Amino acid sequence: MSSSTPVTDTATEATVTLERRGHVLLIGLNRPAKRNAVNVEMWDALAQAYGELERDDDLWAGVVFAHGPHFTAGFDLAEIAPRIQDGTLGIPEGGADPWNLREPLRRKPIVAAVHGMCLTLGIELLLASDIRISADDAKFGQIEVARGIYPFLGATVRMPQVAGWGNAMRWLLTGDLFDAEEALRLGLVQEVVPAGEQLAKAIEIADRICAQAPLGVQATIRSARGVIRDGEEAAIAALLEDAVTLFGTEDAAEGVASFVERRTAKFSGR
Repeated sequence: MSSSTPVTDTATEATVTLERRGHVLLIGLNRPAKRNAVNVEMWDALAQAYGELERDDDLWAGVVFAHGPHFTAGFDLAEIAPRIQDGTLGIPEGGADPWNLREPLRRKPIVAAVHGMCLTLGIELLLASDIRISADDAKFGQIEVARGIYPFLGATVRMPQVAGWGNAMRWLLTGDLFDAEEALRLGLVQEVVPAGEQLAKAIEIADRICAQAPLGVQATIRSARGVIRDGEEAAIAALLEDAVTLFGTEDAAEGVASFVERRTAKFSGR
């Protein structure tokens, strides 16, 4: 399925489109005439979309993609810059931080599908996601240093963790563009597919995640992030306590029953 194909009837009306597919929420950046540059309206709509994913117990994973030929050109600076400077660019009520920098941190997995141009905050949106699929036509650039600023939505923190110090600085300090194969080498993306196939692949992976026990998935993310956020010792200390909690859930009982009965488990998220 091509990411340039709208997935909702409102694709020409909303800066962010939403579509539910089973337990998956598809979140589509939708300002193609502006190369999906993020203005205030899209910023708020994206945060609201992530908030909906977090609130709805029947949604177990999200897929982030973009309409049109590009993922995003970054900020619509003419509109956004004044809000950054005066400190009013926050997360709206009912929203959740798509860049996963502000509490409460996201609990549910995000699979990202990227194609075309992916600049600045687009890379940071990928780094805040859990699994990233790239079209082979994608071009990436963390170009803030060429604009007199620097990456402030997580790249300076996460890119060295993902790619290593030297690899991260090679691109963060020069603002040079790099291609999908380099993104794969860096670990910024996990798989490169032919252009037009990235969204279908991301949905396929999200569906595989949603076939697992959602509470177990969320606990896995929480534990792995805990190592980065709180350190290895704190994360290790929480392992057994979290496991005990999970063993008391309906999903754990269903997991054991399905194993004994040699059938596919049907999880409920309880």
